Amino acid sequence: MSTTSIDQRALAVRDFNRYYTRQIGVLHEHLLESDYSLTEVRILWELAHRDDLTMTDLCRELGLNAGYVSRVISGFEKKGLVAKTRAADDARVSRLELTALGRATFAPLSDASQREVVAMLERLPESAQQHLVEAMTQIRSMLDKPQPGYLLRDPQPGDMGWVVQRQAVLYAQEYGWNAEYEALVAEIVAKFIREFDPRAERCWIAEKDGRPVGSVFVVREDETTAKLRLLAVESSARGLGIGHRLVDECLRFARLAGYTRMVLWTNSVLTGARKIYEQAGFRLVEEAPHHSFGKDLVGQVWARDL
Repeated sequence: MSTTSIDQRALAVRDFNRYYTRQIGVLHEHLLESDYSLTEVRILWELAHRDDLTMTDLCRELGLNAGYVSRVISGFEKKGLVAKTRAADDARVSRLELTALGRATFAPLSDASQREVVAMLERLPESAQQHLVEAMTQIRSMLDKPQPGYLLRDPQPGDMGWVVQRQAVLYAQEYGWNAEYEALVAEIVAKFIREFDPRAERCWIAEKDGRPVGSVFVVREDETTAKLRLLAVESSARGLGIGHRLVDECLRFARLAGYTRMVLWTNSVLTGARKIYEQAGFRLVEEAPHHSFGKDLVGQVWARDL
């Protein structure tokens, strides 16, 4: 690779960056005619969408200087937008959260930003809108830190049959579930294929060493609620963070698709999956005993806002 060619590519990336920032209007000194800068609104966004954030979390997620973030948070505290609480497990650590005033301040900024992006997308036909989002997803995937030894991809011919077969085998081996579960998975997958809406639904296949090792689905529950279904990772591929990554992709897609809430149904015996859901911000909202798949189980509904 010559120095000239990589310099030319770097210039092309910089040119695109300038173009895109003009498109979304973030070169304005203050965002959306508000009193807050773009970076301040980014910090408010993180606080509005994630629980138990610390100053260190914000610096890491946004790539910002610790001193700058500290000054911004202090300013938010003075205005009554942010409150600090000591972490229960470490009194030296402060957890940050938006106050009621903070959420009321952020809400119109978020709404205005959503309207601006919708207006930008409406200039394009629907198919082009979808291609644009897919291209953005691909860029993000390529620039993110590579995950060790695996990749996430769209399903290919034969993958749906693999999902049914491997889910049936895994749950029979690990939990003793009978063929009723295989029938349920087959029904879910068949419905996904028949009624697939690319604007509102998605499936990811995790692949390692050229073979599928995991999967997850997002389907429409209703106009505002997405449902996460059929999360599974082969035992040989666990410990690489694949389950967490699959759930993160579901949440990211659901937000882009315009959902405001995500739900899922699981069972109390699936302790590994439940830990992933809890770490992703889901909370248990309902549970009830049932007899299914040849076992006495406790079904659980978990949910979170997006």
